[in-house]
This record gives sequence, C-alpha cells and structure tokens, in this order.
Amino acid sequence: MSIEDLKVIEAINALVKDIYKVTLKYPKNEEFGLISQMRRAAISIGSNLMEGNYRGSTKDYVHFIDIAKGSAAELKYQLLISKELKYISEKEQEILDKKIEEIIKTLSSIKRALKKKLEDKG
Repeated sequence: MSIEDLKVIEAINALVKDIYKVTLKYPKNEEFGLISQMRRAAISIGSNLMEGNYRGSTKDYVHFIDIAKGSAAELKYQLLISKELKYISEKEQEILDKKIEEIIKTLSSIKRALKKKLEDKG
C-alpha cells in the first residue's frame, strides 16, 4: 500500500465518521432508508479500496477502485437528496461533497498509477 493509498484511507475514515454524525439528526423514519444507505455507501468506499488492495493483482485493485468510486458517487447523490429534504443544510452538503470529490480525485490518481504499472508490464 502506497502513501497515497494510506492518505486516502484516512480521508475516507474521516468521511465515514462525518456521515455517521450528520445522519444522527435525520428523522427516525429514515433509519432503514436514507441513513442506512448513506452509511453503507460511505463504508463501501474504504471497504472496496482495502479489498482490492488485498486481492493480490493490480487488475483486481483497479476494478475495486472503480467500485469504490461508484459508492462515492452514490453518497454524493444521497447527500443531494438529504439537502433537498432539508435533513442537512446546503453548507453541510457542500462540505461533505467537497470531501467526496477529493477522495474521488485521489482514487482516480491511484487508478492511473496502477494502470500505468499494468501497461509497463505488458
């Protein structure tokens, strides 16, 4: 695992904590709906990154990075809906969205480096 990988894991962990905190104030009737979906999507980002890294092949790692980015995109949409439903403020949504965008950028950077490694081998 590279330094970049470790830095993104730290950022993902911070995001997960933020999502858990922000969803504590959601209405109780969202417990098995939006709250559950958002928490699962946030956890999925790091879970897929770690799983891909430990799969043992660069090709698998690249694939799991794509899945992690997909989970990040899901979370972006769920935050947008949360703002529309007035569960969070526009400012909260913007802050969390910015964190997700940074994570996506870093994941894309890691993916590019891995793909280059694959091309250099081939």
